[in-house]
Amino acid sequence: MADHNATENTPATTEAKETEQVRTRNSNLETEHGTTMIDDNVVGKIAGIAAREVSGVYNLGGGAARMWGAVRESLTSSTNVQQGVDVVVEDGHASVAVAIIAEYGVAIHELANAIRENITVAVTRMTGLIVDRVDVTVHDVHLPEQDNEESNEAAYNANQALAQ
Repeated sequence: MADHNATENTPATTEAKETEQVRTRNSNLETEHGTTMIDDNVVGKIAGIAAREVSGVYNLGGGAARMWGAVRESLTSSTNVQQGVDVVVEDGHASVAVAIIAEYGVAIHELANAIRENITVAVTRMTGLIVDRVDVTVHDVHLPEQDNEESNEAAYNANQALAQ
């Protein structure tokens, strides 16, 4: 007769194993001498710069974010490097979501992998955080003939903002 008390993969034990995902302790930020806290904004800036460094990324953010970014740039002459980047930092781990506009002709799946790699390396190197995931959303593909149209539109939007 078989022993029914042995551990089996019953739905209850399988469910318990799946919900008990324990994060590893980040020894880079938690030492016996103290804890280092890194704000989401810091990681957002690093991730934004790292994403822009990848060849094939035309811009970051969706349509509305890019429009307001163009207006802000024309008024203040500064770029928001966090545009299109969302970050969650928790317990020494970081999750990043980045929205991009890709250059036409670039293999998007390879571009997304290069962005993930560059962001992961930059954030880990500069902060010591463990990067759990980098999600990439491609909102558009930039066509070369759009350059003149976009510069005219940005100038129009800046003039409208100044007029108000």
